[in-house]
Amino acid sequence: MVSGSRLLGFALASLVLIVVPGPGVLFVIGRALSHGRRSALATALGHACGNYVVAACVAVGLGTLLERSAQVFVIVKIAGAVYLVWLGIHAIRHRKSLADAMAVAAPPRQGWRAVRDGAVVGITNPKAYILFGAILPQFVNRSAGHVPTQMLLLAVVSIVIGAVSDCGYGFAASAVRAWFARSPRRVEMVGGAGGLAMIGVGVTVALTGRRG
Repeated sequence: MVSGSRLLGFALASLVLIVVPGPGVLFVIGRALSHGRRSALATALGHACGNYVVAACVAVGLGTLLERSAQVFVIVKIAGAVYLVWLGIHAIRHRKSLADAMAVAAPPRQGWRAVRDGAVVGITNPKAYILFGAILPQFVNRSAGHVPTQMLLLAVVSIVIGAVSDCGYGFAASAVRAWFARSPRRVEMVGGAGGLAMIGVGVTVALTGRRG
């Protein structure tokens, strides 16, 4: 249904857009610095799921509405930005408790929270709407029919690329975190840096993307 040339073309277009650090990557890095590798990987998983939700919405028509309606787009974007800033402030306020968090394995609930937060970032990430709302439709063969199915299949390629990229950033950031964790003072610095990174993501989400 989807030709090899279209699949390869969309994969390359996705790679170019994904590897450039955006809100999702910065959020994964912030989680790696604040909570470590497991939380970062769970966040990356959630981010991938959130991105695929966007792709599915585009496939059934909601993505078109978000692309054409500036009001709806702004509401989604601002809601995500406010949520991210809140998470950043929360991380900064509780940065002194990171030493215990690093010494004790995180409970399963913490992992699910990371997945949830990553999904929220994925759903509100402007890059996802650009990729799936503006770029993805260009690689669909409308004459072949089953357009929603084609879009969902093509989106899987992008999701896999994004997940690999996010995990790579998460591993790198967690390695740096391990060095900081040797000192209680460094641990607090890690918490503050992770919180600031999340706030930075929120500001980035609010200021980037479509205007008007």
